[in-house]
Amino acid sequence: METMEHIILEEQKGDRIDKVLSGLDEEWSRTQVQQWIKDGHILVNGQTVKTNYKCSLNDKIAITIPDPEELDVIPEELNLEIYYEDKDVLVVNKPRGMVVHPAPGHLTGTLVNGLMAHCKDLSGINGVLRPGIVHRIDKDTTGLLMVAKNDMAHESLVNQLVEKTVTRKYMAIVHGVIPHDFGTIDAPLGRDTKDRQSMTVVDHGKHAVTHFHVIERFKDFTFVECQLETGRTHQIRVHMKYIGYPLAGDPKYGPKKTLDIDGQALHAGVLGFIHPRTGEYLEFEAPLPDDIERLLAQLRKSN
Repeated sequence: METMEHIILEEQKGDRIDKVLSGLDEEWSRTQVQQWIKDGHILVNGQTVKTNYKCSLNDKIAITIPDPEELDVIPEELNLEIYYEDKDVLVVNKPRGMVVHPAPGHLTGTLVNGLMAHCKDLSGINGVLRPGIVHRIDKDTTGLLMVAKNDMAHESLVNQLVEKTVTRKYMAIVHGVIPHDFGTIDAPLGRDTKDRQSMTVVDHGKHAVTHFHVIERFKDFTFVECQLETGRTHQIRVHMKYIGYPLAGDPKYGPKKTLDIDGQALHAGVLGFIHPRTGEYLEFEAPLPDDIERLLAQLRKSN
């Protein structure tokens, strides 16, 4: 590991620590610095701080740059459905049942395992088990994901997510008949204190906004398009339950009596972003998976 020290100057006073440190070395991205802070590799006056810490004059910053870790992910040929790829970014259509990155209980068969076999050049900002992963979709949600192939691309794509300039549209079948054509759900999300593996609407949670419009109505269900303004864990699933229209097939947030589908009827169908290198806006659309198409056909028949 390499260590270094920096004393906060007058012109840096009041700036966020991640901004200050990323400006010290052109190879340090702000996202990389934030990860070092979270991992305890950066101390201010001998203490750990949060990534939004505001620097004071003469703060003594101790920086320990960790050695690059060898990726301990087993590459697997998984026949990924690649929609776009160049030297900076990759867009993949994830199938139902595939976990995005390795975790306890899911060390193989994940999207990352497949990506490691498909290409060796993935950004290292998220560490050993999540190379290239900029955002996630749930195991049983299908659809499009963008992947960063280097740290420059990762930084750009993360910033676009923060600035809410990424287009993310999801198609979903929900229980109940929504009477209005359009709606916006603005409700903060946080961990459920009774079930730490679930999210719920809480007063002091993270800001979360979902826009939706009705595509088609059926006898007891509605087919909707949801557009994310923010991207919180389980956001669409929790928000639609919150307003009384839970997703069909959702084992965590939906009713037990539901449509015949293995997981929530939710598909990330449209993904758009600005290319990190060229500045060109790219947008991709993936058709509904067969199981959701089958359900829609059944609902139309019984309507």
